[in-house]
Amino acid sequence: MTDQKPLTQRDEWKALQKHYEETRNVHLRDYFAADPRRGEKMAVEACDLYLDYSKNRMSEATLKLLIKLAEAVNLRQQTEDMFTGKKINITEGRAVLHTALRAPGSERIEVDGVNVVPEVHRVLEKMRTFSSRVRSGEWKGFTGKRITNVINVGIGGSDLGPAMAYEALKSYRHKHIHCRFVSNIDATDFVEAVSDCNPEETLFVICSKTFTTLETLTNAHSARRWLLDAVGDKAAVRRHFVAVSTNDREVEKFGIDRDNMFEFWDWVGGRYSYDSAIGLALMIAVGADRFDEMLAGFRSMDEHFRTAPFEQNIPVLLALIGIWYNNFYGAQTHAVLPYNEYLALLPAYLQQLDMESNGKSVDRNGNRIGAYQTGPIIWGQPGTNGQHAFYQLIHQGTKLIPCDFIGFAQSNNPLGNHHNLLMSNFFAQTEALAFGKTREEVESEGVPDFQVPHRVMDGNHPSNSLLAVKLTPRLLGELVALYEHKVFVQGAVWNVNSFDQWGVELGKVLARRIVPELDAKETPQLAHDSSTNALISKYRRWCRD
Repeated sequence: MTDQKPLTQRDEWKALQKHYEETRNVHLRDYFAADPRRGEKMAVEACDLYLDYSKNRMSEATLKLLIKLAEAVNLRQQTEDMFTGKKINITEGRAVLHTALRAPGSERIEVDGVNVVPEVHRVLEKMRTFSSRVRSGEWKGFTGKRITNVINVGIGGSDLGPAMAYEALKSYRHKHIHCRFVSNIDATDFVEAVSDCNPEETLFVICSKTFTTLETLTNAHSARRWLLDAVGDKAAVRRHFVAVSTNDREVEKFGIDRDNMFEFWDWVGGRYSYDSAIGLALMIAVGADRFDEMLAGFRSMDEHFRTAPFEQNIPVLLALIGIWYNNFYGAQTHAVLPYNEYLALLPAYLQQLDMESNGKSVDRNGNRIGAYQTGPIIWGQPGTNGQHAFYQLIHQGTKLIPCDFIGFAQSNNPLGNHHNLLMSNFFAQTEALAFGKTREEVESEGVPDFQVPHRVMDGNHPSNSLLAVKLTPRLLGELVALYEHKVFVQGAVWNVNSFDQWGVELGKVLARRIVPELDAKETPQLAHDSSTNALISKYRRWCRD
């Protein structure tokens, strides 16, 4: 519970509202014309990232007002409460300590009086040992063959995080070990994942905190049958399955050796967990040293976020800029546009991170939120593909869509002039979005009169540019931690609990009730609404055809 004054009644919020009314029609062209050094001034370099936030519809005065709002909600203390293990997940009575997953061994972070850091490092060392054995070929399958395929079976945070990171770091992976990720309960996901795999060379990593998650365990049992159909001996399960879980009883019941269970903790939320044992498949793929580099990147951004002044703090800046558009301009979505094919899954990962965290309509005091918007819709696609899909709407549509552009100075795969062509589009798009093309400029090109209004681009579309030297394991850790902390800051300002997800539970409960109705041989008595009853009946009839 908190004693925060209602957000929209705060003087700092009212000052921002007044400022918005005064500046809402100022164009980015005017901001840049008024200050030739704006692009240099409104930029921050920290860790290995350079943030240019100058192409936003705001001034230095706007930023000062936003920082006052952050200070008014006591953001610094809220941050310390998280880092020091206070139980800020109030609806579940839990600490929120994903930052402890990358804390140095010398640090002390207590939960209920127990220092959790030694346990984190014990599990990391266990992961290092196991991943090294798989990569070297020491760990072999039941028939003595090396492991060449690792299939991660999970869902939500147990899938999106490691899958995104594996794709991001693919250029660093072991050349003879391939990772797949199965999450969907749709059988197609599993069937396609194993279609070209040899069971004798395949290792499954089953990720489920409780080892009871419906989708994950359904896929796990299918994997078990697939293996046993090929080798015919239940003893093979111990050589082809490991678990990331807290439920040793269910793990052993499945047939997995207790020694091959990797623990994690209830103070780690699923969407914040891939740098824990949930990342075991990733560690096997890239090696323990690369995984440690990634953890160091996380840790670097954690320290920056925890200590840097707000006006030089990259997560805080991105969070406050997002609040400016979400709550004052009424923007409902936010696009994440990585100009790197390896980051193709980053927008999907950030969808869960952001929308499951801050997609809330009740504040931490249990009150309905009606006076302001909370979390935005997150979406995106890598450039330059997106330019030929949805950028038209961003440039000339009727919706305001703030964007994050993410790019790198060096390619992981240098090839001819590809990278300069890629990054020229990065820079050109942010410039075009900001400044557009006036009617006078279009007319001066001598285009037909009837085309003129169609070729005018108003500009004034905001964007942030995040630039780094190269996509490395360390940089990936910094980037993910940056967005983790951005989400935290916005939740702190909106006074929502960013660390529960009760909204996903109702559908699960109803699905468990419906499964017997779909399985029943005799026509069941349906007691849903008329639409659901009709859909179930139609489905049952078509299943029999």
